[in-house]
Amino acid sequence: MTEAITVTDATDASRFEIHVDGALAGFAEYRLRDQGRTVAVTHTEIDDAYAGRGLAKQLAVGVLEDLRAGGRALLPYCPFFSGYVRKHPEHLDLVPAERRAEFDLEG
Repeated sequence: MTEAITVTDATDASRFEIHVDGALAGFAEYRLRDQGRTVAVTHTEIDDAYAGRGLAKQLAVGVLEDLRAGGRALLPYCPFFSGYVRKHPEHLDLVPAERRAEFDLEG
């Protein structure tokens, strides 16, 4: 049986949420900057009941795809997000060039 996994932007809570079969499994908190053009991700959390299933990666991909589709930039204050971008440089362009050194990102 395949689980339904969705990533949504819960703007009222200032976080992206990942749901598994409708149940909240985790989230990535953010703060908007530059009139919403830049998203500063500050914290990512996956519920222990869902640990070890790759949901943090799926959450990151969902967030990054949403930012790209909306033409928004990323400030990865969350260590998970900065590490994810470091390992997946195809997303480096989402981080403003002048801010990359702040997150120990090359490019």
